Order: sequence, then C-alpha cells, then structure tokens
Amino acid sequence: MMDGEFVMKAQPIIGYIHRMHEKMGENRTWTQFLPNTSRMDYLSSMTYTHAFVGAVEKAAKIEVTERAEYIRVITSELNRIASHLVGWGAWIMDLGGLTPILYAFDDREKILDLLESVAGNRLTYCYYRFGGVCKDIDADFIKGCLDFVPYMRERLKLYKALVTDNIILRKRLEGIGPISAEICRKYGACGPVIRGSGINYDVRKNEPYSIYNQFDFDIPVYQECDSMARYLVRMDEIEQSLRIIEQACAKIPEGPILGKVPRVLKLPVGDTCFATECARGRFLVRITSDGKENPYRVRLRTPCFTNLSLFEETSQGMMIADALAFMASLDLVIPDIDR
Repeated sequence: MMDGEFVMKAQPIIGYIHRMHEKMGENRTWTQFLPNTSRMDYLSSMTYTHAFVGAVEKAAKIEVTERAEYIRVITSELNRIASHLVGWGAWIMDLGGLTPILYAFDDREKILDLLESVAGNRLTYCYYRFGGVCKDIDADFIKGCLDFVPYMRERLKLYKALVTDNIILRKRLEGIGPISAEICRKYGACGPVIRGSGINYDVRKNEPYSIYNQFDFDIPVYQECDSMARYLVRMDEIEQSLRIIEQACAKIPEGPILGKVPRVLKLPVGDTCFATECARGRFLVRITSDGKENPYRVRLRTPCFTNLSLFEETSQGMMIADALAFMASLDLVIPDIDR
C-alpha cells in the first residue's frame, strides 16, 4: 500500500515456489536427502549441506576425519565469499549501478573454478558426505586457494574505491532502513543483519562446530544499524573468510577424507539439532529419527524467512526507493524462504 512515493504497508506474500523440502525428507533415506540441502540457499549451499551432515554425524556418532574437516572449512568459506560477491553485485545493480556486478561475477568465477574441480558442479553442491567429503583436494587446489587470497584482497581495495567510498552509494544507504537490536530479537533475525545492528553473534564463534575454534578470525560488528552497516559487515566478512582459508590451507593435515560409516544408516531414536553460519545467518537442522532408514521428521530453520519477516514493520513510512535499498540489504534468497 502506497501513499504517493511513501510505503504505508508492505506485506510479504510467500509460498508461490514452495517445494516441500521438509516433507521430502520423510520420503528419502538420510543419504538421498543430501542433494535437497543445496537447493534452498543455492548461493550458500556448502554450509547448508554441512548442517545436515553435521546433524546426522552427531546423532549417529560418526567421526569426521581431520583432513575432511579442513576441506569443509576451506570450501565453505570459498562458498561464503562467492555468495557475498553475488549479493554485493546484485545490491548495487538494484540501486542502478551496473558495472560492479560484472566485477563480482568475474571474481566469483575463480571460486567456482576451484569448487568445480572437487565438487563437480558450480552452484548446487553435494560434496559433503557423512564422515567427510566425497573427493580429496590436491596440491593444485591448495595453490589455487593461496593464489586467490592475495588476488581477492587487492580486489577488495578496488571495490572500496569504486563503490564503498562512492558518495552516491553512501547517500543511498547511510541512515536508511535502521533495524534496532530489539527488532532483530523480536523477529529472530540473524547473520549480517544482526551484526549490522550491534549484535555480536556468529555460530562459528558462539556455537562452535567443525574446527572453526582452531582459526584466528574476527566477527565484524557495526553499531549504526542502517543499510550501510549491513553492507560493511558483508565486505569485512570476505576478508575474514580469506584469513580462514589462508590458515586452513597452511595447516591442512594428510590423511583419509572419509570416516567409518555403516553401509545401511539407521539413526538412534531421538531428536538432534545442528547449526551452521551460512552467508545469510544461522541455518539450523533438526532431525527426528524413529530408528528407520528414513528420517521421521526433518525441520529446517533458514535465515531468510526470519530476516524477511521484519521488513513489513521496518519499511513503514519509507520512500519506495529507500525501501528497495533496505530490502536489498537483507540479501534474501527466495527459495530459502519457500523451502
């Protein structure tokens, strides 16, 4: 509902592409459900699969090999950077700037080449397995990662000069779409959205999983609560992911990439939860087993649904152009909402 150029009410209407992933989880074995996990947030699919295999491994007490944990961290952080690059380029394009998305996709291609070499595809990955990963990485992959780190750091300087310090962008984002910490808690928001509102919460630090506690990295947090703060969080997170990749590549041990997994996987009766920090926030998998080969129930708590939910309240009274900039700052992936 509009009053001239001002938003009086903006009600998100979802469900048009709902694909019933949770229901499909009841009709597939634990292994057969793995490809579903990458088809929700397709830009951050590694971390989604990580959450599901983590939940199953936790329930079945499957030990993940140390080398596989390192590989998971490296590939997840590469995937995070690729996701942020798409979000960055699309955001600027929404505001009328066409050039940055061409830079973003050029840099993203280098990540996709690396991930394709081990996962076999370039978007919806199904690379992780219970107990590890399906294919080992080699010296060429490590070299490619270590070459990409300094390259991307130089590109971040370009991004800063070209876009971040641009007065037009600053005027479009600073003070626009303020989200208080109270609103974030009210709607259960997460990820860069809450870190741009001064809440220092990241699953990798607050609910440590895998081997993230072995790496030195910071969680970018800004107190301004506006769209510019959320922008800066994501740009800083790219640098932090580069730090993690650099450390992981330097310390990765030799050894097997798969732990021992029963040929027929039947989980003990009960509930298990496992969360990961994806590019858009906290992704939680809750699985319920009744001791059979198929899950009794799969519950997926995705970040985009909660982050979208606060839009209706916070967009009231905005100009339509500002509401567009604000929605872009939430970095929504629609299949993640209509899962």
